[in-house]
Amino acid sequence: MAALVGDNLVMTSNSPRWPTIAWHAIRPHTLPLSLSPVLLGSVAGWAESGLVRLDISLAAALSAACMQIGANLQNDAADALDGTDQIDRAGPPRVTSRGWVSASRVLFAARVSFGLAVFSGLYLVVVGGWPLVLLGLLAVAAAWAYSGGPRPIARGPFGELVVLLFFGFVAVTGVGWLYSGLVTGPMLLAGLVVGLPAAAVLTINNLRDLDGDRRAGRQTLAIRLGEQGSVRAIAGMLLAVVPAICLLAWWGPPWSGAVLGLPSLALLPAILRSLQPPLSAQAGNANLRRTTRFQMVLSLAVAAGIIASVTVTGTAP
Repeated sequence: MAALVGDNLVMTSNSPRWPTIAWHAIRPHTLPLSLSPVLLGSVAGWAESGLVRLDISLAAALSAACMQIGANLQNDAADALDGTDQIDRAGPPRVTSRGWVSASRVLFAARVSFGLAVFSGLYLVVVGGWPLVLLGLLAVAAAWAYSGGPRPIARGPFGELVVLLFFGFVAVTGVGWLYSGLVTGPMLLAGLVVGLPAAAVLTINNLRDLDGDRRAGRQTLAIRLGEQGSVRAIAGMLLAVVPAICLLAWWGPPWSGAVLGLPSLALLPAILRSLQPPLSAQAGNANLRRTTRFQMVLSLAVAAGIIASVTVTGTAP
């Protein structure tokens, strides 16, 4: 059991080895949510400019991954300290609530990760100029404010909107702009394609944690909508990918290649069938993995389709 000393949950003698602790704290299985939009933004920027800028893609990927890891770490500590996460939580174990690591150490690791994200983003500022300073600060502030500050985003109903904005529109158009100096309609649609599943992941997570979040006084979208309303919202987010892909393809070459993403929708029925309440912790965790995998497969397929269209039609500048 964890012991609370001051504002810190301190480590017990039954802690697992550090690699296991680090795995649960960092949550590597969530990283495709931040890396997929970097991939799609890179391909969109290449389609607009004809330039291959692996330096931009790698720096953006590192910065995005560090921001998400920082947000995961801060969320781990904050949810333990405010009583949201307890030893009997429905989801995977959290290192602070289990007493494996003190909250102060986890929060320090979060600050280090945010610092690495800023450091990686400095290269993007060199490439893109001062507009990237504002964009980067907004992204870091959003990652911190998700669980930090006096009114954490995670405790209210707007988490999905923030995820759609930063894991969709901002990430895709930001990387695309660094490549091409443009923000185009197809880039915005690509941001919608990749951002909608990311937002659905958050709703699935909060649907699984409904009881614990209610106990902690949260007002997440899942709590506001209830179980059936949350299932409908998740289905709506995932199915809205279809018109988004169709609109992107309607733009014409090279964006018409986005139709290659449609076969990945075959992964959706398994997600939707297993969402019906009452949702067990095991089913919720399985759905999180399925939806994250769907977003990754969808992003790869849309990116491959755009690349194939450019290669066949020669429509890139």
